[in-house]
Amino acid sequence: MGISPRAFSFRMSLAGRLARPLIPASMMLLAACAPAQNQVASASAQPAAEFDFVGWDGYLGGSDSSQYSSLDQINTSNVGQLEVAWTFKTGEGQPPRFNPVVGGGLMYVITGDNNIAALNPANGQEVWRTNLEGRIGARGINYWQSEDGTERRLMVLNNGMLRAIDAHNGQLIQSFGENGQIDLRDALPEGSVMPGPLQTDNPGRIYKDTIIMSLPAGAYDFPSAPADIQAYDVRTGELKWVFHSVPREGEFGYDTWPAEDHEKFGGVHNWSEFTVDAENGIAFIPFGTARYDFYGGNREGDNLFANSIVALNAETGERIWHYQIVHHDLWDFDLPVAPKLTTINKDGKDIPVVIQATKHGYVFVFNRLTGEPIWPIEEVPVPASDVPGEKASPTQPIPTWPEPFTRQSFTEDDINPYLPEADQEKLREGLKTWRNEGLFTPPSLEGSISFPGHNGGTNWGGTAIDPVNNRFFVVSRELPLLIKLILDKREEAQAAMPNGGGDVKPYKSPVNFLLQSNGMVAVKPPFSFLTAYDMDTGEMLYRIPNGEIMTLQEKGITGVGSQAPRGGPVATAGGLLFVGTATDRTFRARDAATGEVLWEYELPAATEGVPAVYEVDGRQYVTIPVGGVGHFAGGLGLPEPGESQYMTFALPRQKQ
Repeated sequence: MGISPRAFSFRMSLAGRLARPLIPASMMLLAACAPAQNQVASASAQPAAEFDFVGWDGYLGGSDSSQYSSLDQINTSNVGQLEVAWTFKTGEGQPPRFNPVVGGGLMYVITGDNNIAALNPANGQEVWRTNLEGRIGARGINYWQSEDGTERRLMVLNNGMLRAIDAHNGQLIQSFGENGQIDLRDALPEGSVMPGPLQTDNPGRIYKDTIIMSLPAGAYDFPSAPADIQAYDVRTGELKWVFHSVPREGEFGYDTWPAEDHEKFGGVHNWSEFTVDAENGIAFIPFGTARYDFYGGNREGDNLFANSIVALNAETGERIWHYQIVHHDLWDFDLPVAPKLTTINKDGKDIPVVIQATKHGYVFVFNRLTGEPIWPIEEVPVPASDVPGEKASPTQPIPTWPEPFTRQSFTEDDINPYLPEADQEKLREGLKTWRNEGLFTPPSLEGSISFPGHNGGTNWGGTAIDPVNNRFFVVSRELPLLIKLILDKREEAQAAMPNGGGDVKPYKSPVNFLLQSNGMVAVKPPFSFLTAYDMDTGEMLYRIPNGEIMTLQEKGITGVGSQAPRGGPVATAGGLLFVGTATDRTFRARDAATGEVLWEYELPAATEGVPAVYEVDGRQYVTIPVGGVGHFAGGLGLPEPGESQYMTFALPRQKQ
């Protein structure tokens, strides 16, 4: 089958977009209501030739989200000599998974009490610490400096307030916004469901002198706040533009939602992370699922821009192109990871591409200037729903290439053999009655298997790109999920449901990851994978188990993969791939070409998050967050973790 016209569209010529002057915020908000044109964007502009892969001045390395470093002092020939250079204890509180950022001669990390500490990146000594109250984004931060380098700022979301911090001393900048802060709710459209403070772990992105922020959904329920994309001036806090993730009346995509109670629909949040192609002025936003996640009888239609990668003009917020990767999502298959950018050579032509990996195990690849798929994507028929009022999409887009990086079915033959026999038998009995018709089995009243599950596939920080060798790396995990819909019979639940009535009622599902009595997942190993692709051809180079589980290692059982790892990979010009795993508390350096382990280090606790790779005075360092037991690891019987800290590795000075 061909590509469905509903799956993607284009607008405006690229040259025209980039030539336009910045539109003031007041005009932009009005312009956003104008209907879009379905036109193919021109590919006349050339892809960017240079990105900064030397520094690490943003989450995932920088706004391009590459998770790649061009530093090569540490390489395949000497990585076995790595040793601990310094550590920094974060103190009591939440274990860190915050990606360190290095800028202006300092490293910025999170402390256990939810503050930012500035460290000397060469020795880990603390220089200053903020005095914030309440939550801050747990995964990263944004660093900005003026062209002359004299003005340096950290942009932080703190209890739903966007704040600017002086990077020299950690003090709040009172001239930013109103009394040093911006309430992200202030720019929500009139009539929206008004949420509490809009706090998210997505740190946003810096583009020139603009901070682009993704709003969280604000509620895990049928009525929900819109999760728009907002852009602000880094210096003043002035609102520059807004993109509506649930289109308003007059905007492209409005008719993919019901008109009744339209302003109460929400979700569609870029909760994870996104990417900016600074040279071409494009922000690539991977959006999440519409509310409610597992029942959509009240939101008939495809529900743009849910589950879509959307290319926005970073200057104005205008949509350039989009592609919807899941129609009318009923599985919480939101797009969980930042798109990756590179330029591939296909059929003798250089093509700038954007790569989007998913929870359900697919790799979607597009020309990043036009949105055209690099390899065909087919609209494939999928099972129908049998839940009253639900109208599941009859087809879903499936890439013909590359091959998926996860298993996508769970049967009796796939039950974990390391479970107690009673647990295995209970699963076998369940599989006789649960709906289980493959990847897009819709939720049901009797229960439906979803696999690899909405906490499976890849997730935040889980992919890296080597733009020199065009290798794409994916860390993934597999957690079968049972979705069993239950009718919420409360009158207030029915009254709150947008566009409800008749057969359309508020069905909800408890979260059931089928974790068993010994803390393990239901599926047999490998529980997680590290996969590498050659993006010039789309060929899979390798797919190998990613880590171990300590309690199985003690029994001599290895090669199983870590359970539910959240350690992101980083590739380097030294031919290395750094990645940590939690359930064996190990940090590894692998040969990026083969996956072979060249060095590993046993950590005092789990590691989750993305390493930072940087250089100070000619010496290359690698820093990772360490702490806690890890995601979905609390029932495995692992030893008590050691202190939460940042650990930094380097080559011995005399052997550089």
